[in-house]
Amino acid sequence: MPGQLFAAAVSALVFISVALLAHGVLRAVGERRSGTWRLARLSGAAANAPGSQPQAAAAAAKSSLLGSLRPTLAFVGKAFEKGAYAAKVERELARADIPLRGSEFVALNFMLLLLGLVSGVVLTRNAAVALALGIAGGFLPNVYVKWKQGQRLGRLNTQIADALAIMANSLRAGYSFLQAMDMVSREMSPPISDEFSAAMKEMSLGAPTEGALTSLVDRVGSEDLELVVTAVLIQRQVGGNLAEVLDNIAHTIRERVRIRGEIRTLTAQGRLSGIIIGVLPVGLGILLYAINPSYITLLFTNPIGRIMIVMAVIGEIIGALVIRKIVTIEV
Repeated sequence: MPGQLFAAAVSALVFISVALLAHGVLRAVGERRSGTWRLARLSGAAANAPGSQPQAAAAAAKSSLLGSLRPTLAFVGKAFEKGAYAAKVERELARADIPLRGSEFVALNFMLLLLGLVSGVVLTRNAAVALALGIAGGFLPNVYVKWKQGQRLGRLNTQIADALAIMANSLRAGYSFLQAMDMVSREMSPPISDEFSAAMKEMSLGAPTEGALTSLVDRVGSEDLELVVTAVLIQRQVGGNLAEVLDNIAHTIRERVRIRGEIRTLTAQGRLSGIIIGVLPVGLGILLYAINPSYITLLFTNPIGRIMIVMAVIGEIIGALVIRKIVTIEV
């Protein structure tokens, strides 16, 4: 009976995976033959034309990479698009500059979870391994999003001081605050130019300046930018020399960036030690399993061995959290 249930589960997972793959291929082929694909191709050609902005070409390239998966993701994502979780995920995707809807990303998690389960069942025929691979597959996109968010936020934070210098000089030259923001959106490179451009579009559609700036902070999630917006909002209430305020904030942010760099350099050894200590037990276990499988399998077949594995995993997690706490210094 358990063998029949196992075979039925494998058959169901394989059928779902193949069906989703076939749906994506058929949708991609259909779009390729339709006018939608031809319009997308013309848009890509226009983005790569001489004189076009480099960021437009980069965005077109990024969209083309996701184009083959998007039909399937949209099909599966219909089941999740009305949930509050999808809206929250969409906000996180915007911070990472990933051109997917929240429902599509949830669908991608679901599909990778299925793929991990199918791979584990087909390759190992072990329910525990299949479950572990499924969880890893469903969790992997979230790790990628967090990494992309960190990369983008780091680039944006290094641009804030230069953006404030441009705005301060523009204000001294007689431009208004909105014209100074528009100058940043036109003169600087992404990601800060994209965010300022989005704020300008909100204001052009009738949103108040305070609301657009607050939305900018919520969308980006940068503490440095929050400091800038707070100072601007206070200045709009009480008055004062905004150009001088922006210069002072730019100096403060430059110092914070410098101190962060020094701290990162000083804690590099501790972070590397933490990575090595965390990876070493897992790598050593894999190496011992490759040399002498029977020596390691006792940990999985013996009750005391299972307890030791659980305690080792708990110890690894606690150690990683402690090391992270030690090497993380807020500025």
